[in-house]
Amino acid sequence: MAASEAPPLTAWQQAAKAYFYVTVWMSISMSVILFNKYILAYSGFKYPIALTMWHMVFCTTVSAVLVRGTGTTKRLHMPRKEYVNRVVPIGALYAASLWLSNSAYLHLSVSFIQMTKALMPGLVYACGVAFGMEKLTRVTTLNMVIIAVGVAIAAYGEIDFVWIGVIEQLSALLFEAMRLMLVQVLITKQGYGMNPIQSLYYVSPACAACLALPFAFVELPEIMNDYGLVIDYPMLVLNALTAFALNLAVFLLIGKTSALTMNIAGVIKDWMLIFASQHLFGNTVSFLNYVGYVIAFLSVGMYNFNKLRAAKKADRQREREKQQEGGKAAAAGESAA
Repeated sequence: MAASEAPPLTAWQQAAKAYFYVTVWMSISMSVILFNKYILAYSGFKYPIALTMWHMVFCTTVSAVLVRGTGTTKRLHMPRKEYVNRVVPIGALYAASLWLSNSAYLHLSVSFIQMTKALMPGLVYACGVAFGMEKLTRVTTLNMVIIAVGVAIAAYGEIDFVWIGVIEQLSALLFEAMRLMLVQVLITKQGYGMNPIQSLYYVSPACAACLALPFAFVELPEIMNDYGLVIDYPMLVLNALTAFALNLAVFLLIGKTSALTMNIAGVIKDWMLIFASQHLFGNTVSFLNYVGYVIAFLSVGMYNFNKLRAAKKADRQREREKQQEGGKAAAAGESAA
């Protein structure tokens, strides 16, 4: 006798499950951001390349143990040439994105950095159009222009505006958008679907290698001459462990809910970080900041709504096509009989 299947979850149970995964992801994500800000801006360890490279070395080590040592997840069959041509560029873009975004913490407030991340959908969309992965439409383009206007208003009202930090943060977002496009190409066109452990196993070493050169020439001489530097090793281990956990939480959230849920939760998380940074780090948020935040985040919400509506429309179209194909097959069977 076959084992009875578990009864389907009720609407309340599904909602509670989704809220649980959202809460886990938001908690870890906020912890990583605030943790990085504290280390780089307040603990005396003002070396973003070193911190980023340490994260990648830690991720490489842990993922290698999980893949090679425990067999928790399997290795992919990827030729060396394919790795160099496909994965190394992703690692290089990821290295640049993490390096610059961590560097921005030295110059900008957490609240302003979170606000600039509202530009991410527009940058991903622009890169998608450039890579031929997205279609250029008036509605989406207008939506992205409104987001940019909101960010510009918030930037104009930013009290602690530092150009070098803004350039670093915007460059980090651009590199991250390009990385996401290359990952999409790797998965959809090359057929390399990866879980987060596999992704870290293949991308982290390339990322660490790309960071080694700038670290050796830019920060290592400074660290060697920084005689007052006291490194808190337990804190760095805990920080790297939190960053590693974030990668797993992202996979867990998307796998158990959806990417759209993650995007919506990200908007809520950004607002929570804005208020948290005010209380923890004394960041000042002006009235124009709030006006810009509201415009940008409402536009991001509209963008997510339009994406959801388009996805549902595509699902309905596929369902109709399946039904039509089934009807044709049945009619052909009857005529043959």
